[in-house]
Amino acid sequence: MNILLVLVPISLILLGLAIAAFAWAVRKGQYDDLDTPALDILVDDDRPRTAGRSAQPTHGDRDA
Repeated sequence: MNILLVLVPISLILLGLAIAAFAWAVRKGQYDDLDTPALDILVDDDRPRTAGRSAQPTHGDRDA
C-alpha cells in the first residue's frame, strides 16, 4: 500500500506533462490542418529542381 504514495503523485505529474505538451502543440498550430499533409503525397510535382540541388548521376556520369 505504501507504493501508492509514490505512484499516484508520479502518475499525476506525468498526466500534467502530457496535458501541457498537448496544449503546447495546439497553441503552436500542430493540429490546424490535418488533411493537406496527407494529400500532398498525391500531388504530381512537375516543377524543376532548384539550382541548389544537384542532379542525380546517370550511368554515363559514373567513373569505372
